[in-house]
Order: sequence, then structure tokens, then C-alpha cells
Amino acid sequence: MRIADRIGHITGGGSDGWEIYYRTREMIAAGERVLTLTIGEHDIRTDRRILDAMHASAAAGNTGYAFGPGNRNLREAIASRTEARTGHPTSWKNVVVTPGGQSALFATHMALLDAGDVGLHCDPFYATYPGTIRATGAHARRVPTTSDRDFLPHEGDILARATGAKTLLINTPNNPTGVVYDRATLEGIARAAVTADLWLISDEVYDTQVWQGDHISPRTLPGMADRTIVIGSMSKSHAMTGSRLGWVVAPEPLAEAIATLATNTTYGVPAFIQDAALFALKLGDGFEAEIAAPFRRRREIALRVLQGSNAIRTIPSSGAMYLMLDIRATGLSGNAFANKLLDEERIAVMPGESFGDASAGHLRVALTIADDQFEEALTRLAAFAERQLP
Repeated sequence: MRIADRIGHITGGGSDGWEIYYRTREMIAAGERVLTLTIGEHDIRTDRRILDAMHASAAAGNTGYAFGPGNRNLREAIASRTEARTGHPTSWKNVVVTPGGQSALFATHMALLDAGDVGLHCDPFYATYPGTIRATGAHARRVPTTSDRDFLPHEGDILARATGAKTLLINTPNNPTGVVYDRATLEGIARAAVTADLWLISDEVYDTQVWQGDHISPRTLPGMADRTIVIGSMSKSHAMTGSRLGWVVAPEPLAEAIATLATNTTYGVPAFIQDAALFALKLGDGFEAEIAAPFRRRREIALRVLQGSNAIRTIPSSGAMYLMLDIRATGLSGNAFANKLLDEERIAVMPGESFGDASAGHLRVALTIADDQFEEALTRLAAFAERQLP
């Protein structure tokens, strides 16, 4: 008996990049105090009102099969939210509800790529991006970015790697860098997508976490609505990570194809979770701002603590719950720095190498512990970095 080749194709034969996270969990389980800045998980739980709505729906009997692309009332709410944020007309027929943003990414790539095709994604990248593309049987090809240009993708770099490609996956606000793509960057991406005839898959799960500038969906740009797919989720905007509710917004024919895939894979999202999501969306922008507020505060704490550091350069962080720190002045790789920091200071961060080649020599810091602990961790990290200077 043997395992299908597609599983090895998904992993690409390399590390999953989460070794620091696994080490940290073992240390905590052994009773050690570790200040953990590794994972994009809120330090608050889902609001009790949302949980009450979920419970009430389940108790009312909404526990059966949730066949199809989602309840129409939820799809209408998502369409309305998307139209308000992108300025482009959006119907409930453009929306497919999925079990989280990751499922939305998987379903979209499955609907657009065949075995042997090429899907593009930017480097650095969220850890699952290459595997999601490869899960279709396609090949994942990286579009490199550079630290000195704030990890913004450029039109020429996309076109240089677009031969044979069918899709381009982008993420703004960005995980892992915290960068928000400006209009000029997105216009260059759009031109490249048109020139190379690419579907543009825009992961916008951090769209409520913008600290400087504006979130611009490429769907709003001229001529892009018919080739852009928007990925959304309740996880980051409403602290509902474990509820697993996301969505795809796509042209109707593609939405129908993704719904067909859902019928043969997930069989839909439980109705009581959909009802809770609808309730949560009705809490409005003010509630979403409350969920985002701690990350805004901690970004300011980090910028204050790291100001003037000789060992650390902070990549301009305009959004999301992360900072990317350039520690190449220490002479250490991201992996070496992160492991030594964990061993000596009991502070856990993600090495940049976990997210691709472009962020080697960097660290990703998640803004996801209480303010006082976060300030302690960044202060000690900065002092540790200074001690590593050659």
C-alpha cells in the first residue's frame, strides 16, 4: 500500500516552517513561562454575544446538513459588506460561504488550476500558500519581493515569472510583513494580471486591520472585477478563528463552480455557525474596530520600543497583527536568532525563513499577547539583538 503522490507534492518535500512554534508549545506544556509572539491568534476569545447567538440557533434546531454555498441571508450580508468596501456591485450570487478562509483559498485554486498548471504567489508568503496551490496538482511559483522595497510586489517581477501561469495570489494587508499594498502597487499588479491573462486571487482577511493608509481591494480597479476573486473570513475581523467561517466573492460562473466543489467536499458550513456570523456582521464597523484596537496599540508600543535600535530595522507596518523585523545587522539568520532568543530569553517569534527566501534574516512578531507582556517581550528582544551585534 502507498500514499498518493499528491500528498508529497503538497508539502514540496521541505519543512512546514513551524518548528519554533512546536518547541514553544512543548516548553509551555512543561511549565515554562514563554512570551509567545508566534501565531496570529487573538488573545481575546469570541464575544459572548456571538456565542449566545450560535447557541440559540443550535438550540432552535439548526443542526442539520447545511448543503450548498451558504444561507442566502448570510450571503446577502457578505455581498453588502463587500460592495460597501470595494465600491463594486456585488450580488449574493457572487458569494460562496466556506469553512474558513483556508478552505476558500483551497476551493478557489481547485476551481481554477489543473494538474501541471502554474499558480503564482508572492515571497514572503503565509505558510499554507504554496501547499494550497500544489494541492490542486499545479506547481507553485514564487514572485520575489525585497526588504529594501518593503516587500511590495512589482509588475515586472510578476511578468518575468508569469509564463504558463494561470493565477496570482496576493495578500493585503499582508501576513507575514504587516505591509498594506498602496494604489500604485495594486495598479502594477492589475496591469500584470491583464497582460499575462491571470486570475487575481486577493486574500483580504485582514481588511479591518489597517493602521496607516487605506485598504484597497484590486476588485475596485478598472477592468479587474471580472478577473478578481476576494477571499474573506470572520476569523481576524471578529475573533472567530475556531468557528471556521470564510467566503469567496467571485464572478457568478466561478462562484457556481466553487459551490459544486463544496457539495463534494465540505458539504457546507453548519447553519448555527452561519447564523452566528450573520449576527456578528450586524454588530457593524464599530465592533470590528474594537477587535482590531489591541493590535493598533501594540504596533505603537513596538515602534516606540524599537525606535533608534542599531540592531533592528522595522519594515513599515501599516496593517495586520504582525511586525516584520530586519535583524541582518546582527549577522544571524532568522532561524538562528529565533532559536537563540527562545533558548536564552524564553521569547518565541517566527523566523523569516518560515515564510520564504525573501524574508531570510528577518523575524515575524505577532502582536497577540497582553500589552504589558508585549512591551516586556519587545524590550528584551531589542536588548538581546543589541548584544548580538558583531
